[in-house]
Amino acid sequence: MSFFNFKAFGRNSKKNKNQPLNVAQPPAMNTIYSSPHSSNSRLSLRNKHHSPKRHSQTSFPAQKSTPQSQQLSSSTPQSQQLEASEKSESQQIMFLSEPFVRTALVKGSFKTIVQLPKYVDLGEWIALNVFEFFTNLNQFYGVVAEYVTPDAYPTMNAGPHTDYLWLDANNRQVSLPASQYIDLALTWINNKVNDKNLFPTKNGLPFPQQFSRDVQRIMVQMFRIFAHIYHHHFDKIVHLSLEAHWNSFFSHFISFAKEFKIIDRKEMTPLLPLIESFEKQGKIIYN
Repeated sequence: MSFFNFKAFGRNSKKNKNQPLNVAQPPAMNTIYSSPHSSNSRLSLRNKHHSPKRHSQTSFPAQKSTPQSQQLSSSTPQSQQLEASEKSESQQIMFLSEPFVRTALVKGSFKTIVQLPKYVDLGEWIALNVFEFFTNLNQFYGVVAEYVTPDAYPTMNAGPHTDYLWLDANNRQVSLPASQYIDLALTWINNKVNDKNLFPTKNGLPFPQQFSRDVQRIMVQMFRIFAHIYHHHFDKIVHLSLEAHWNSFFSHFISFAKEFKIIDRKEMTPLLPLIESFEKQGKIIYN
């Protein structure tokens, strides 16, 4: 059996708190993804500096994120690994089963929604969508964050065959608890989308050469958070009756990534069965 380890980059977080496993209260529907480009969205990011509220105050920079296949090595006790594997498999059975796999807010595909509008700058369009994806994903993660404790999820993974590793400040690959990895990833993305040099907010300022490279990294990190939530917390999404919002949001995200060829299909391996199901349903147009 082969395992895939993926590494991400950044500094290690010292913050590592256990949180009570209380039942989360459903958020107001207008705070969660409901439709592409809501009335609060603006087509242009110019003259507007975005600062979405973060659930954590930690702040660490990150660098390039590159997938790498390796044999899984972990200090996690075997019993915990088996338990996590069983939980992930039960979640996968759930999100791939009826009626959940067909539940969505939007009928048809997102193809026309993600296409570049006429007379709109490509960089502006990509920047707008990346910012909105991050804002919505950050809100969704806030719904399940209290369950993502280091004890329950000692590694950041998307099922029993995919572990995500973090490359620390000393260029060492380290296995982090899911909560710590996600906190680092979201903080890094937040810093990126609020960097006026990367996401310029003034008219006339061009997007930098590294813009497309950083967008690819941002989208990959967001996909990994999607994958972790699907494999470990989909039951909580269902409990809060948010599966239609979540599936539609993910379909929109993948449709956008495919339209602009941002995420390699190999990176999508942990959720390929779900993506292929959405493709067969016509939610995602196969390129």
